[in-house]
Amino acid sequence: QVQLAESGGGLVQAGGSLRLSCAASGRTFSSYVMSWFRQAPGKEREFVAVIYWNGARTYYANFVKGRFTISRDSAKNTVYLQMTSLKPEDTAVYYCAAGSSYGLGVSEYDYWGQGTQVTVSS
Repeated sequence: QVQLAESGGGLVQAGGSLRLSCAASGRTFSSYVMSWFRQAPGKEREFVAVIYWNGARTYYANFVKGRFTISRDSAKNTVYLQMTSLKPEDTAVYYCAAGSSYGLGVSEYDYWGQGTQVTVSS
């Protein structure tokens, strides 16, 4: 079992920045692929970014490329999502997820956090 807990969400103006954190506990953190997803009201949960087990490989959704950066600190069992140049359309609940294989779909992840709200005002 892996337990995930997100933090760092909040209200920010358009053009601002936030850093989300996802603290993991339980089974060996370093063996999991870690991702961020988001879900806006009335919409399906969508992929944002993924980072490989050792942090050597990352991939981003097109709508965040150049603005968001995913990273992980294995010593702290924590994954981060640095978000810059935020837009109102980035408003959503952001979820951290852990899985055993590299993937972009919701169904490919075994463990999820409770989510953290990000609201971007115009």
